[in-house]
Amino acid sequence: MPADASSLIPPALDQLREHPEVASQEVPGLLERLAEVPDPRDPRGVRHRLAVVLALTACAVLAGATSLLAVGEWIADAPGYVLEQVGADPDPLLPRRVLPAETTVRRLLARIDGDALDRAVGRWLADRRPKAAGLRGLAVDGKSLRGAAKANGRKIHLLAALEHATGLVLGQLDVGEKTNEITCFQPLLDTVADLVGTVVTSDAMHTQHGHAAYLLGRGAHYIVIVKGNQKKLRRQLKALPWKDIPLQGRSRGTGHGRSEIRRIKAATVNSLLFPGARQAIQIKRRRTDRKTGRTTVKTVYAVTSLTAEQATATQLAELIRDHWKIEALHHVRDTTFAEDASQPRTGNAPRAMATWRNLAIGSLRTAGVKNIAAGLRRNARDPRRPLALLGLK
Repeated sequence: MPADASSLIPPALDQLREHPEVASQEVPGLLERLAEVPDPRDPRGVRHRLAVVLALTACAVLAGATSLLAVGEWIADAPGYVLEQVGADPDPLLPRRVLPAETTVRRLLARIDGDALDRAVGRWLADRRPKAAGLRGLAVDGKSLRGAAKANGRKIHLLAALEHATGLVLGQLDVGEKTNEITCFQPLLDTVADLVGTVVTSDAMHTQHGHAAYLLGRGAHYIVIVKGNQKKLRRQLKALPWKDIPLQGRSRGTGHGRSEIRRIKAATVNSLLFPGARQAIQIKRRRTDRKTGRTTVKTVYAVTSLTAEQATATQLAELIRDHWKIEALHHVRDTTFAEDASQPRTGNAPRAMATWRNLAIGSLRTAGVKNIAAGLRRNARDPRRPLALLGLK
């Protein structure tokens, strides 16, 4: 190891190397997870360890910073105890700790390995998520960062995996310019450590034979919506004798200016034209616009690898409905963090900021905070609060 490289290793990691048995028993902290991210900088002249800069950025976003400029301002105002808790080094000449400048944060995030950063954050959240009772659902869906773009003008599109019960993002992947969500489905779920028994939900785009085979191979289940991209399967589902199948569930809800009644039927069918499919599902949604009074009825078909013994129709309806909790995450990032209004053009910085927003929302939800905006305002009033939420205090 080069002589100057040892200064880049957090002291906590040195202790873990001296006592490897501790590392095997304890859950890694945020600084340890962030230390797993490769440092893109030349070691010569580095003044701030990578994990320190990343941890300060995470604290700033958790205190409500919505831009790189705001992150830099929060770090500039951070009191000494914050810098001490994240492991910032004292200045060798002055009796204070050195602060990373906003330009340092901007340049670093522009060059950071976004996949590695998402893996580190996803693993940290996964280690701390509460145990979910019943069937564990995992929603896969994509979101474009409308305001942000790569230097060549390409819009950034991220595919994420969100746990239904906790609302935590356990994985995220940048959908590259020369590919699409379909090809990123398996690489995304490869980053989620344990899928055994998990029910993966997705929209019609991911109703793919290859996806189903992959999930079954990992011991997971699926519920997929069937539309025009699977014409033979859809025709098969529509042709089933639904009139002879009794209604198995009915629920009512309101939201987005409309009331909705959902009716579900499920039937065991062993000849479905999809790998591992065991049940066919029909959902009828009757929606009424509360302003105009206009009513529409839509029929949705789906298939699942879950048998009738593994999941009732009511449970299937809940899993399908909970899939859209990932849209709630996107809504919070757009409205509370002004993600779509943000227009950074610096390398991987837009994607990294999306990762910090996922971390902020996840840490607040893990702490039981329901109103994310209120939680951010509370954090902004006391720098100790972000530290506590991230386990750095």
